[in-house]
Amino acid sequence: MFKKRGFIFVLSVLLLAACTNKEEGQEETKDPVVEPEKVEEVAKEEQGLPYFAPFTGVGSEVEMKQRPILVTMNNHPLARPQSGIAQADIVYEMLAEGNVTRFLALFQSEIPETIGPVRSARDYFVTIAKGLDAFYIAHGYSPDAKKMLDARVVDNINGMQYDGTLFKRSKERKAPHNSYISKENVFLGAEKIGASMEINKMPAFSYYDSVEDVKIGNPATSISIRYGSGTSFENQYTYLPEEGLYERKSAGVVTMDKESGELVKLSNVIFMEIPHRTIDNAGRQELTLNAGGKAYLFQAGVMKEIQWENVDGILVPMENGVPAKLVKGKSWISIVPTHPGIESMVKFLP
Repeated sequence: MFKKRGFIFVLSVLLLAACTNKEEGQEETKDPVVEPEKVEEVAKEEQGLPYFAPFTGVGSEVEMKQRPILVTMNNHPLARPQSGIAQADIVYEMLAEGNVTRFLALFQSEIPETIGPVRSARDYFVTIAKGLDAFYIAHGYSPDAKKMLDARVVDNINGMQYDGTLFKRSKERKAPHNSYISKENVFLGAEKIGASMEINKMPAFSYYDSVEDVKIGNPATSISIRYGSGTSFENQYTYLPEEGLYERKSAGVVTMDKESGELVKLSNVIFMEIPHRTIDNAGRQELTLNAGGKAYLFQAGVMKEIQWENVDGILVPMENGVPAKLVKGKSWISIVPTHPGIESMVKFLP
């Protein structure tokens, strides 16, 4: 009995000493080491969401069955700020004619109540929409794009057929910078042409579990690109470390949504170098979308030199032969002509 009591006494003293040392800061206990696989499992458990949005990687409580909607959006200075732009999962920015860019705004996880100004189609816009199996919306078309749309290469509605019905003109702006479509009319238009609005094709995108997982790359917190010699299409991206996101400016003005005033905040800023060729006197372009090539990926304040490939019709950032991992959230993909090239057009600072 005495031995048992003595053992209990010694044990109590040891425990008291350990607690006293911890309180006085004389000795610090170490947390157990957690293996990376367990960290990922814990992150998934904490998120507790069984589904994710295919074009952002963001978790969802419900399965994201919405077919992607791709809208040609006007980016003329007189068309800014655009409506619905902050809710786009991905924005593709590329040249239309000369040094004027247009947006292809992809909506899947969120559909804005108002989208626009809507602008005309180009054949390579239609090709991108086809690759995404998106429901495509534009107002107007180039001759080559019209042939593709008339042949129903993609399910689409166009303001040339529905001006004043599905597409409404704003009195605040002058044509051609004033064509808008509502969320209600997007779905009404799909119903009119018998188009399914359920997703049928998943993109080959890959995502990190957390922005904290991005560690390798060159520091890059300020990025700029200029299309042409003027400042109207000069864009800047600034990394906000407290948010892990990039803010965008065009011609020195912050990019925001006209309807809500919400700023465009991006998890990934991507530049893809693609061959361009001028095909007519109007300055229309032909883009080679299937060759692959150089790309820059900016995320979490770092920059990586990668590649892009056309994977089953979708332009995918690639690293070491597999899809490059993206930070969950919205992405902006700028298409850069091979001449003068990505190294000449895209500048960045640590």
